[in-house]
Amino acid sequence: MANDDLLKLKIDKSPGAAKKGVPRKKIMVWGAVAFILIAGVILYFGGWLRPAISVEASTVSRVYPSQSFSLPNASGYVVAQRKAAVESKVTGRLVALMVEEGSHIRKGQVVARLENDDVAASKAQAEANLKSSMANLNQFKAEWEEATLSYNRNKTLVAKGYISQAEYDTSEARYRRATAAVRAAEAAVKASSAAVRGTDVAIEYTYIRAPFDAVVLTKSADIGDIVTPLGAAANAKAAVVTIADMNSLQVEIDVSETNISIVRVGQPCEIQMDALPDMRFRGEVHAIVPTVDRSKATVMVKVKILDKDMRMLPDMSEGDRVRERTVTAGEPLGDMVEIREGVKTGEKVVIKPHPSLKDGMRINIAEK
Repeated sequence: MANDDLLKLKIDKSPGAAKKGVPRKKIMVWGAVAFILIAGVILYFGGWLRPAISVEASTVSRVYPSQSFSLPNASGYVVAQRKAAVESKVTGRLVALMVEEGSHIRKGQVVARLENDDVAASKAQAEANLKSSMANLNQFKAEWEEATLSYNRNKTLVAKGYISQAEYDTSEARYRRATAAVRAAEAAVKASSAAVRGTDVAIEYTYIRAPFDAVVLTKSADIGDIVTPLGAAANAKAAVVTIADMNSLQVEIDVSETNISIVRVGQPCEIQMDALPDMRFRGEVHAIVPTVDRSKATVMVKVKILDKDMRMLPDMSEGDRVRERTVTAGEPLGDMVEIREGVKTGEKVVIKPHPSLKDGMRINIAEK
């Protein structure tokens, strides 16, 4: 009986049978959607997808009870005052790139080269034309010397009546033609020389050189790319590399317009980098840009870095995430509060944190 039952079992291969189950493709799609939703919820509640919360912060400073002063705090970025996108003066295919990100380069150093076979051929042709022009000049000079001797000799003979006036006139005409031919040949030599110099300039344009001592920040083109001065073509690149003079680094900060009156050029500053939290650098106010940012009600101030450090890089700034830390508060000192444990001098502390503020959330520090 068991064998008879097994023989009755069949697999339904009709077209409608496959629709009875859930398609595998649909399961994969719903699984991907569920994964994205779960990941989004985790990132949102973890603070990664939430918009930055604007907070007010104050810097921890070492003071004594007898001191009574306040210092403005401001945040900003390290900016290279001398920065350039190095481009080519001509359009061509990039065939050599001698630098990479982080390379230290000197003024005049070749950082890239464009294809220049056609320009080299033009130079060879211009040099050949120059040699031909110089040969013609030498020939015309020889004829001029001979015509000059004949003309001077006939001038004496015609004065004494030894030759006819017609013979003298012929030698004079020959002399004048030779003189004109020499002048034309000299002009041709100058033109050929100029053509050679033009090809030299054209070849030099295919070498892309550093305009000043700098460090390569980014590489914008690769070997084989078409490079053009204006980047007009869709598949062409304008800049080959972007460089910055690391000796020109300054900190550009936004100071609240209510505090700009106490900022002056030459005023000493203390600089703290988020990438170097345990270090402080001496600075000095270099310039106050006479323009107010209406959206933030701030004025840009440029601070010169007196203590140079190789670890300082363009676009470094203060951190944009808050970290929760337990501190021990002491006695109040006027409008200040003593902090005995939990933070170090130079660190920023959020004042009156928002109830929704949590560890790791993104923040924007309001200038004060």
